[in-house]
Amino acid sequence: MPIKINDHLSAICQLQEEGIFTMTEQRATTQRIRPLKVCVLNLMPLKKPTEIQLLRLLGNSPLQIEVDFCRTVSRETTHTDNSYLDRAYLEFDDVKDRYYDAFLMTGAPVETIPFEAVDYWKEIEAYLDWAEYHCYSTMTLCWGAQAALYHYYGVNKTILPAKMFGIFPYGLTVKNHPLLRGFDDRYFIPQSRHTAVDDDAIDACKALQVLSRSVENGINICATKDLRRIFVLGHFEYDRYTLANEYFRDKKKNLPIDLPEFYFPDGDTTQEPVFKWRSYAHLFYMNWLNIVYQDTPYDLHELAPASGNKLDKALGEYNKILLQLQRMGAAIPANQ
Repeated sequence: MPIKINDHLSAICQLQEEGIFTMTEQRATTQRIRPLKVCVLNLMPLKKPTEIQLLRLLGNSPLQIEVDFCRTVSRETTHTDNSYLDRAYLEFDDVKDRYYDAFLMTGAPVETIPFEAVDYWKEIEAYLDWAEYHCYSTMTLCWGAQAALYHYYGVNKTILPAKMFGIFPYGLTVKNHPLLRGFDDRYFIPQSRHTAVDDDAIDACKALQVLSRSVENGINICATKDLRRIFVLGHFEYDRYTLANEYFRDKKKNLPIDLPEFYFPDGDTTQEPVFKWRSYAHLFYMNWLNIVYQDTPYDLHELAPASGNKLDKALGEYNKILLQLQRMGAAIPANQ
């Protein structure tokens, strides 16, 4: 089935060239189907490439999907024309009273800055609090996942000794999980980040379940057991050349950057990168949309809070308190 998107999005022509079905407002209103409503908070500086990458994955589904793109307004965007954003994007005030089946928040190149020091942090908190009551399932990516883990559970991040840059393998930690249905025991995902989350804090958080990890690079995907909140510490959405473009851009600027690992064949930058994560990316998003379709209420106004019952909400607050005490030097018994 096609995805219904804003008629002004620049991605439409390229998606149609790639055989990904899109639908106009007029055509969508003639179908007697309730589409899945997805809200995407696009935090990337280059909005248009991210739109295409995400819409490729959201459009690979038998379901009709209606996608709204949102932006923050606390800091003026310098990499995308504001007149385009005014036509194609919504702001928080536009969606604060709306309900969606799914909310997706991208990463952002602000990972070395403390969360509260990010210019638009208050907006991030507003979106995450809003999603609690207005969206059935929330999925966050890379820095977006770090920000959500910090906001909901108090899980902090640490600066890595060197940038994690390349295509990395991870192993499944839960058998037959619906979000990873069809995955091999080991899969690949692009990484481009300077920070990592506190794996021990996630492991200790009773509200979260780790779905995949590696010995070398730690946790990749974790989620609440009801999948109302999903955290992906990486970039399934990246296309074949995203890391190459980043590498050559920084080399041209004489910025320090290492060759992306496990990306160029034999480390030869003149060869085309191997696109070995594409099938996992499509499968992951298809699984997610199918789960949302099966579980979301037909009337979104009947949506229960994503924190679930009082016990689940208490566990999240309890985890925050434990982490704050640890940072203050308090000794916490291992069984807590």
